[in-house]
Amino acid sequence: MAEINITPFTDVLLVLLIIFMILAALVAPPGFEKELPNKNNQAQTQQTHNDITVDVNNKGVIFVDGEKTDEVGIYRVMYDVSKRKPHHHVSIIADAKAPYGVIIRILDAAKQVGLEDVGFVTS
Repeated sequence: MAEINITPFTDVLLVLLIIFMILAALVAPPGFEKELPNKNNQAQTQQTHNDITVDVNNKGVIFVDGEKTDEVGIYRVMYDVSKRKPHHHVSIIADAKAPYGVIIRILDAAKQVGLEDVGFVTS
């Protein structure tokens, strides 16, 4: 026989490829799932006085250092707070059922006024 028949070898490799693809899909962790911290366990969190605290309840109402605001007014309030407390950490305490769009607005408002150190408070 002058030629090597590679058809059986190719078949085995394709079967192994399919098996590894299926196993990789089963073993791989699921995609990023957001789970905001629960505000009910707020007694365990410790804040410093220099932090800018942003609270969000499950209805989407925002409180920045105790001052109530909404999605539109968050930009003005964050600007005012950043002038009082420049270069400080922003701590977001959000209810697990808070609208995701509100959290994005808070992050955007903080970035717009130059507050880059933003984090979520977990319980």
